[in-house]
Amino acid sequence: MAEETLYDCIIIGAGPGGLQASIYLGRYNRRVLLIDRGGGRTWHARHIENFLTQAVISGKEIITLGLQQARNFNVQIVKGLVTRVIKDSHFEVHTEEERYSSKFVIVSSGAIENLPPFDNVQRFLGESFFTCVDCDGYRTTGKKLVVLGNSLETIHLALAMKEMYTGDITLVLSALTVPRVYLDELEEGQIRLAQGIPVRLSGEDRLEGIELQDGSSIPCSVIMSNFGYRLNDAFLAGLNLKKDAAQFKYITNKHFESSCDGLYIVGPLTGNDQAVIAAGEGAIAALELKKRLLEQ
Repeated sequence: MAEETLYDCIIIGAGPGGLQASIYLGRYNRRVLLIDRGGGRTWHARHIENFLTQAVISGKEIITLGLQQARNFNVQIVKGLVTRVIKDSHFEVHTEEERYSSKFVIVSSGAIENLPPFDNVQRFLGESFFTCVDCDGYRTTGKKLVVLGNSLETIHLALAMKEMYTGDITLVLSALTVPRVYLDELEEGQIRLAQGIPVRLSGEDRLEGIELQDGSSIPCSVIMSNFGYRLNDAFLAGLNLKKDAAQFKYITNKHFESSCDGLYIVGPLTGNDQAVIAAGEGAIAALELKKRLLEQ
């Protein structure tokens, strides 16, 4: 087993938060292990345009460069899926094949998109099929847009997209009964409303439209999907951590420490799902760990 080494910190997930924390702690010459399963949401992002100094960079480039930067500061990196975390006198972090021990843990495991189950989504994902208004809303500017979802939040999103990005919007709702007040707002905003179940995206080299179960087709060049995401947090189940009122995201203090002493959580599990914000949270957590390790 890998438990003979007691790490100063084990970081779970090589997203922007985990990588930034590992770089800080590596530069403090701490014993740091970064465990990553590979292929997270940032890795699949094709165009990141809101990261300081980067006109445009892919998530794959950020992760690849970040991993190399962490290695340069002697961070040990292993590929693996973390299955559980146990807290006793120290933390035990279990993967499918190994067990590791550390004084502190930083969780940066991210989330998974809830993608609608119809044909051709993967073909256009990140190019013309988007899931995050903060990440990719700008890329819909002036284009023929379909906003896709099935909640009142989706209606709010369509109205916001109209104000910020494009006047050519069709809102597609699967089965939601729309309250009268929202129908009036959509009509006033000249947002078309279609109700039906999408089954396929049409187009070869570029997106041309979305096909519904009833055989109708709605032309578009971009789609903003609003079905949310789920967290990569199953391995935390045994720690009984405090969550928000919705029992979805984790509650942390200003240093991103959870209700479990010594366990820090950054990124989508606690708040905003943005690469630049997660990186900042990772830095804050690492700075706090520097102090705590010195105190020990």
